[in-house]
Amino acid sequence: MNHAHHHDGAGDLAEVLDLDAEVLADHTASITAWLPLEAGPRHIVDLGCGTGAGTFALLDRFPEARVSAVDSSAVHLQRLREKACAHGVEDRVRAVQADLDGDDWPDLGTPDLVWASASLHHMADPVRTLRRVHGAMAPGGLLAVVEMAGFPRFLPADAPADRPGLEERCHAAGDAAHNARLPHRGADWGPLLTAAGFTVEGERTLDIRVEGSRDEAVGRYALGGLRRLRSAVADALAPDDLAALDRLLDTAGPQSVLHRDDLAVRTERTVWAARRTS
Repeated sequence: MNHAHHHDGAGDLAEVLDLDAEVLADHTASITAWLPLEAGPRHIVDLGCGTGAGTFALLDRFPEARVSAVDSSAVHLQRLREKACAHGVEDRVRAVQADLDGDDWPDLGTPDLVWASASLHHMADPVRTLRRVHGAMAPGGLLAVVEMAGFPRFLPADAPADRPGLEERCHAAGDAAHNARLPHRGADWGPLLTAAGFTVEGERTLDIRVEGSRDEAVGRYALGGLRRLRSAVADALAPDDLAALDRLLDTAGPQSVLHRDDLAVRTERTVWAARRTS
């Protein structure tokens, strides 16, 4: 019996976002430490906050700051509120539900740091979004844009044994669908930031690898990520590839990703630090 079927909704995405935050926490902390800030910000906006990976990393990094966490998903924001209460920082977090592509831009005050991680490529008109951010920020404020080259890989290239290269074929099918819908995914954000009035002060790329043998959450992250990938590409996969993927996702089966000892999170993230200079 296949236990993998097949979750695709805000709740399941929230679980993947939580695992991403857990597994990549050290890398997120290294980005917040790298930001060119002379003084700790007082008011931070986390644009497209998801379940709060950036929000909580920033609260840890800047203990005097408060964060306005903005997302379109009520499910994500509820999870973020619950985490804020669990961490004892609910008085430092304001959750704001808003469609950042909409005409009614939320009132976010005058932040001195705006964090946008894996969110801008979802915007229909990201330059318009960036101009709105520029207009809202305090003069001298900093915008940090963090984007990933694509969704992380987990399996070795020769896995699974009966269908080697399966994960790359799944991603190729997913990229074909995503490229039409998300044309700014993988963009060079430097020129777009300049076009919106910012001065780019730094750019850094992190080549990330987290071995599953060092972090048991990697298996759960792989399971959740591959489940979501399946829901996006099932119709485009060869039947043998789909069957092999389902064996990996069958948590009760012998080929489940949860039983593999050769998983690793492999991904690349780039961060741009851009200043509002006028």
